[in-house]
Amino acid sequence: MKKFTSVSDVENLQKIIKKALQIKENPLLETEKGKGKTIGLVFLNSSLRTRLSSQIAAQNLGLNVLTLNAAQEAWNLEFGDGAIMNGDTVEHIKDAIEVLNQYCDIIAVRCFAGMKSKEDDVNESILSQFEQHAKVPVISLESATRHPLQSLADCITITENWKKEHKPKVVLTWAPHIKPIAHAVGNSFAEWMQEMDVELVIANPEGYDLDINFTKDVKVVHNQYEALKDADFIYVKNWSSFDDYAAMPEVKENWMLTNKKLANTNRGKVMHCLPVRRNVELSDEVMDGKNSIIYQQAKNRIFSAQAVFSEILDGLNSK
Repeated sequence: MKKFTSVSDVENLQKIIKKALQIKENPLLETEKGKGKTIGLVFLNSSLRTRLSSQIAAQNLGLNVLTLNAAQEAWNLEFGDGAIMNGDTVEHIKDAIEVLNQYCDIIAVRCFAGMKSKEDDVNESILSQFEQHAKVPVISLESATRHPLQSLADCITITENWKKEHKPKVVLTWAPHIKPIAHAVGNSFAEWMQEMDVELVIANPEGYDLDINFTKDVKVVHNQYEALKDADFIYVKNWSSFDDYAAMPEVKENWMLTNKKLANTNRGKVMHCLPVRRNVELSDEVMDGKNSIIYQQAKNRIFSAQAVFSEILDGLNSK
């Protein structure tokens, strides 16, 4: 593996899921693999699970870990090509990445959608610069359009919780929120589930359809009750409108997930990437109930990251 920014960078999804589950059984099996190498974790946004799971995963592999909270601790970055830097920005992203090339064997970066320019977000205006200017492998810790390490953890979690022979029905259901939320988790989950042996259904209100470049031919319904019928896994996530970019069209129905709605499922397991707005996106009774596998999902973030870091190190060590 030379980089990791989407499911297309994974040669064999089932193989890397199996590897992650083996790592989970013995996280310290490869403590020498990263010896003498450095991973730079660059955060342009807030983080809890991604930050901590990435640090743990890297340390389990013996990597030296540099963590940069770029939005708070670094110079104000300029991202525009040909910019005349006579304002608040002090360092161009190209220069910052070139310095990271000198210090790091792997660069992992987390950035969010700006939610202002649809074109900038769809074209990954920040992540694309890391891919363009980095001379070492680049790992996405989330970007404007995808969250691949989260999606790999989701695949691991579903695999752990499904031992039956028939395909599980997996429902990605939209949830309410108090502000516009980016599409990265929803996009990414849809993309990765299409590489899994599952029946995927997406449920969202009118006006909230995700980018068809990610959903492709997946069934999309606008009736949550219909979508949840006989579901084996329910992934709860909010996102804003894609067509009317970052808008929040009015939704009259109540889309918060409750135990009453779960009764329509096949004892469905509930998932969420966290952080979650309790009693807005889903109720306390669901979050803390027996159907929730949300904390298991969060723990698996360590093993998704460690599996990817290990694969990247295999490529570096073979040179």
